[in-house]
Amino acid sequence: MKSPCKTFSGAVCVAVGLTSLALTLACSGGGGGGGGSLSGSTPANGAVGLSISDASAADWATIGVKILSISLTPQGGGPAVAVYAAPTPIPVTNLVQLDNLSEILSIPTVPEGTYTGAVITLSGNPGDVSLVVSANPETGFDGTPGATIPSNRIQIQGSQDSAGSRIVPVNVKFESPVIVTASQITPLDLEFDLSHPAFIVEHLSAGSAIPFWAVNFRGPIRQHPVREITRLLLRHHYGTVTAVAADNASLTIDKDFAVYPATTPETAIPSGQILPILADATNGTIFYDVDAKTRIVINNFSSVASLLPGKYLRVAVRYQQNGTLVAVRMWASSSFNNIWVSPEGHVLHVDNTTPSTPVITVENENGIPVPITVDNNTQFFFRAPQNALADATPIGTGTAFVTNGNLVRGFKIHASVVDPLVIPLVAQTIDIEIAKYDGSISGSSSSGFTYTRAFGVTTDAYTKSLVYLSPTTANGKDSNGVVLDGFKWWNFTFPTLAGTGSSAITDFVNATNGSVNFGNGPIAPWGVSYCTWNDPAAANAWAARWTVLLPIQLPIGTVGSSWVADATGGSFGMAVSGGTQNVTVNLSEVANSATLVYQVDNTNGVITVSPQDLTASIGLANTAAALGATGTKVKVFGVPQAGGKIKCYALFYYTGTTPS
Repeated sequence: MKSPCKTFSGAVCVAVGLTSLALTLACSGGGGGGGGSLSGSTPANGAVGLSISDASAADWATIGVKILSISLTPQGGGPAVAVYAAPTPIPVTNLVQLDNLSEILSIPTVPEGTYTGAVITLSGNPGDVSLVVSANPETGFDGTPGATIPSNRIQIQGSQDSAGSRIVPVNVKFESPVIVTASQITPLDLEFDLSHPAFIVEHLSAGSAIPFWAVNFRGPIRQHPVREITRLLLRHHYGTVTAVAADNASLTIDKDFAVYPATTPETAIPSGQILPILADATNGTIFYDVDAKTRIVINNFSSVASLLPGKYLRVAVRYQQNGTLVAVRMWASSSFNNIWVSPEGHVLHVDNTTPSTPVITVENENGIPVPITVDNNTQFFFRAPQNALADATPIGTGTAFVTNGNLVRGFKIHASVVDPLVIPLVAQTIDIEIAKYDGSISGSSSSGFTYTRAFGVTTDAYTKSLVYLSPTTANGKDSNGVVLDGFKWWNFTFPTLAGTGSSAITDFVNATNGSVNFGNGPIAPWGVSYCTWNDPAAANAWAARWTVLLPIQLPIGTVGSSWVADATGGSFGMAVSGGTQNVTVNLSEVANSATLVYQVDNTNGVITVSPQDLTASIGLANTAAALGATGTKVKVFGVPQAGGKIKCYALFYYTGTTPS
């Protein structure tokens, strides 16, 4: 059985931290940062920390998009307030690299006031969306490993205007207004939900071995709250140093984007977006001179100030509570290629066959596997921006960290190498940005649970038992700003209904003890857990901070028994090839929790994805008619429930030329 969400991938956020700072962007010192100040906005404006992020995509090396502009919509009307405009040439943003990370685009200013929505404009010409298949996609994925999908096989839904200037404007209505006031941080997430089943839809017509991919930006973008800006995990940032402050406490960089596809050597696209960055005056910033191959710890930039102007930087940064950026680690070189070539991406393989020199293979955004050797001097860091000291302290050094099984396929890392010009590459440091385990869930109990994960390469498979986060460990905040402690979980469908508190573990165990069976083997619940290191519940090991139960993608099937309406929606029996019995699929028409339903029509090679709103009579009628006909082809994404039924999160039904 395929793993969840195989025709789409993860979740993407445009995290707009609306940081209202009256006169300066200065460090308060409370988060361990420096004490310098940088010129800021007038009291009537707020600084906007604009960033984008997403979640992982095991089958794609690149999901590349071109973001043209982002603007905010004032309450009560008035002109939109621009917060981002792309530089020239327009950079490609690879969403796969932003696995639950945020990448700052700019820090513009906005007027004080209330904002009720945003408009995100993307480029919609053929070729403006790039899809590159992973070097080692999972079994059953209909893409050639490492291949770039031709632009004529990618159909961008909702594009408008004339050829060569086509755009896709996406209006996002905020769930609650965003109020920007002086001296207050107001974070805002605009989430590109790549795990939304209608984001990337595959259509493989009968008799064809080459699929089309429909990319739909409208619908999968929504507001998602950021409760604590200090927990916002930021991707390493690239830039050119423009100035060092007179007091040496801070510097500014002109943010750079890498050229895509990558050039050899790689070159930079200057954005003109200026980012102020502080040294960590309390814990120290680790500074690597890549050209001189030196490492020092600095509390201000005085010792390197004369070397920095005009240099290229790669910086691991964190937000402080007041919205300032503090450097945790920093790499400097006169060559952009030297700081860019250190591989960043998801771990593709971990080879421990030679324990003295284990090799981690990282997939870069071009879909190329990059092997990195770990030696006795390699330092491992786990990004924990909410804890300044932990963020800057290695969690392990040397080969034992790898050979003990603390890294598996799917982790998101950014490595730095001893010498970017020497092959094989040897890791100097490895930033573990996301420690993620996923798979089918078994053995749920009050003390923990087990993941079983298989991959196309059998040596990448793992069985991992995890313990829950300690009930005394802070774990974010709820919608009212109340600090949450201990493990939490939720259904992917309803992230706002998290299971928290004293009953969280009991409820999780009850939610993961069901399965479904078409007669050819049970299908267990599937989850993904993001872990933290050295929690009191797991000394020098990983503990599950939170878990999401993901909708499993069932094989394309047919309606085996017709639609039956009920008080909250309805159900139908689904049949699959090779199965001996139908499985009941429950759909909901209840507002705010309705099943997502889409008609996918293929007429003369043109694919149209049309949502059917079950909360509206016409949408419900269309769905009932389609599912009332036995033999209608369907694809279901859902969570197994006790009693052998599927709680349907999303459903596609196909018209026109149906898929194989």
